Amino acid sequence: MLNHSTIIFEDNHLLVVNKPAGLVTQGALENQPSLVEQARQYLKVKYQKPGNVFVGVVSRLDRLVSGVIVLARTSKAAARLNQQFSQGSVIKRYWALVPATPKIDERAELTHYVRKDELQQKMVAEPKPSPENQVAKLSYQILEEKNRQRLLEITLLTGRKHQIRVQLAALGIPIVGDAKYGSRYDFPVGIGLHSRFLEFEHPTQKNRLTFDCFPPEYWSFPFDGIHY
Repeated sequence: MLNHSTIIFEDNHLLVVNKPAGLVTQGALENQPSLVEQARQYLKVKYQKPGNVFVGVVSRLDRLVSGVIVLARTSKAAARLNQQFSQGSVIKRYWALVPATPKIDERAELTHYVRKDELQQKMVAEPKPSPENQVAKLSYQILEEKNRQRLLEITLLTGRKHQIRVQLAALGIPIVGDAKYGSRYDFPVGIGLHSRFLEFEHPTQKNRLTFDCFPPEYWSFPFDGIHY
């Protein structure tokens, strides 16, 4: 259930939340716990709303990923936020914990072409475009490197499914704990990927809003739970 420790910001149009790892944004199965359902119940109880409560999903975080995410409280806010996300005017930054090898540039922009591999049930990154794939772009910089680990800050330039996970795996540095994309290391909850920063325009007031949140307490750098 959402509470004051997980809610970053709230007004009549928006609900900005620090999502815990292990919780899906929107449930695919009936009665599956989800961030949307928890937000709906929180608003229903707090404002004593009868019937259904509107909660609009304008972007998603993978179940295994923690961090800041925005939900819309009205259909007008949802439509305007969706437009910002589709136009690329929303700034999204993440922290990722990855191995320190192989060697990579201190900062760079990555471009891949991604598609879903139905057989493996995951996304794959390809070097060239085709009718079956979509362009995926991000930039990164190394914030710190220690004890055979790296902490990266990543800025998403497009919004594809599993984009950061598949692009870093293609670079040879899968995110810690992300066994689906080749990591050999465990992580306490979810994977070592956290939505650190979000900036967008308020859907009605038109001013720019910025939100950030630090990773959960079980995160640390270098992370002691990794055994090489």
